[in-house]
Amino acid sequence: MESQSPLQIQAYDYLKEMILSGKLEPDVLYSETRMSAQIGISRTPMREALRCLSQDGYITVVPSKGFMLRSLNERDMEESIQIRCAIEGFCVQVIAAEAETKKGQKLLGELEKLLEKQEKVLRLKQGPCMENIKSGTWSQKAFNQFMEYDHQFHWMLINYIGNREFLQTFQRLMYLIHLTTAKALSVPGRTEDTMKEHKLFYSYLKDGDGDGAYKLMMVHLMMPLAMHLTGK
Repeated sequence: MESQSPLQIQAYDYLKEMILSGKLEPDVLYSETRMSAQIGISRTPMREALRCLSQDGYITVVPSKGFMLRSLNERDMEESIQIRCAIEGFCVQVIAAEAETKKGQKLLGELEKLLEKQEKVLRLKQGPCMENIKSGTWSQKAFNQFMEYDHQFHWMLINYIGNREFLQTFQRLMYLIHLTTAKALSVPGRTEDTMKEHKLFYSYLKDGDGDGAYKLMMVHLMMPLAMHLTGK
């Protein structure tokens, strides 16, 4: 989001958190006036925040009425995945080629730590943790944390390159990525498969195997679309 007033930033961050945490629902028309009153700011910074959220792909503004969360359709899913394949595929090859450099080793160390965190969260689903005892299922909090680590994993690959256009594009697609990932990971067994793919991908990078890492990344990124087309 472009630099604006503190109130606009406050409104933007507040609404973004509400969207990503599921506190705002799809197919509901939200009033700009009521939301301004809820946050305690005037309509001008709220209107600017909504404009930025619309540009970043989170919402659809309905003129003179309010806004709705952006919905995920097959074309959006397909196009966002294709863009990710193009960007992350390039990043993968660069990282693998630089795996032995100081910069590459630093990234690999950070990825390894992140994978450890993601696997620890996944064990909450598989083990007899207190939340499972109470609810009989993996908690929404743990699911969201697993998904957040998934986003961080891919963000780190793109951030490594330092290409501002790549980073801006990924940020603009973040909500569609969030929706696509949430839908895919809700399919039984997909969280476990995702973890396996991340770990195998890491091993390819560590070995400097750019072709192996690239091929796996393409399968990994295209999986949600394949699952959607097969009705899973």
